[in-house]
Parts: sequence; C-alpha cells; structure tokens
Amino acid sequence: MSDDALHLTSTLDEETARAEVYGLLAALYYAPPSSELLAQLRVAVTEAPAPGGYLEEPWRALVAAARALDDAAIRAEYDTLFGGVGKPEVYLFGSHYLSGFLNEKPLAALRGDLAALGLARDETLPETEDHIACLCEVMRYLIAGDDVAVANLTQQQAFFAKHLQPWGEQLCDALAAHPSARFYAALADFTRAFLQVEQQGFDLLA
Repeated sequence: MSDDALHLTSTLDEETARAEVYGLLAALYYAPPSSELLAQLRVAVTEAPAPGGYLEEPWRALVAAARALDDAAIRAEYDTLFGGVGKPEVYLFGSHYLSGFLNEKPLAALRGDLAALGLARDETLPETEDHIACLCEVMRYLIAGDDVAVANLTQQQAFFAKHLQPWGEQLCDALAAHPSARFYAALADFTRAFLQVEQQGFDLLA
C-alpha cells in the first residue's frame, strides 16, 4: 500500500471517528440513555475514540463513570439536571448561553443556516434546533453525509464556529460544576476536550 493510500485510510478513519463521537454526544445529551447504549459504553475500549492523546483521559473517565453507576442512577441524573417542569438545573440550548433567553436571535440565525444547508427541523421533536444534541447531529451529518456540496470541511468549520464553539464550553463548565452531576460531569469534561480538539483542527485550516 502506498503512503498516499495509507494517509487516505487514516483520514477516513479519523472522519468516521469524529462522526461517531458527535453521534454519541447527541444520544447522551438528547435523552436519558438506553440500557443498550450504556452497555456499549461500559465495554468500550478505554482509548480515545478519535485520534489524539488529549482525549484519552477524559474518555477513560467517562467510561469509568458509566461503569460506576447503574442505568437507573444515570437516567435519574439526566432527569435531575435537564428534566422537570419549568427551569432545568442546566440548560442544553445555545440561545440561553448566547443571549440569556430561549428562542431568541441565535435560534433564528441557526434556522436560517440550517435552511441554507437544506436541513429542517423534525416537527415531531419537542426540542428546538439549538439543543446541543441537535447541533451534534448536524455536525455528524456534515462529516458523514453523502452530499459533498454540504458535507465538507468548509461547512463543518463554519457551522462549528458559529453555532457550537461560542457556547459549548460554557455548557460543559455549568454541567461539570453542578453538585448532582457524576456521569454527566464526566461527559462534560469529555465534551469540552473534544470541542477543543475540533477547534484546534479547524484552526489549522485557517
């Protein structure tokens, strides 16, 4: 195999890993995780799911947190932090961190950018598009989608810079600091590290 072929394989593996991480984050932030998802997480290899040693320690800590708590405890933690009636303990919506209110100008701007990408909200879903899980799903699509006019590094960089990078770490800080967060504190630390790696990668493209 030529060096070029080896490089291509490495690049494809890295892109697959990035898409898988975004998919995992979307699933864990969107709803209390299923038993199947937690079972997969508990048997995951404790190495970084994407290339780069920087992610290995927070990944190990996340897997360890999943192993230390049972399914019911993790689901209860999700409900405590993000559920309930009225104001949640921790907001998962970008507009809250960007404007201080839900459904404000950042959400309108996001909807315009999604429309330009040919993406629209699933009306059966209760969450608005600025939910962290929805944004992670968009990033996963921009990495793994088949339409190269949309799924490309330029679009990924632009979407990340406008809709995730400005507030993602604020969410992670709020979550990691919450006294009720154990599994989700570990998830916050991993999310922060992953967002930093993504930012560094995009900076290299500039």
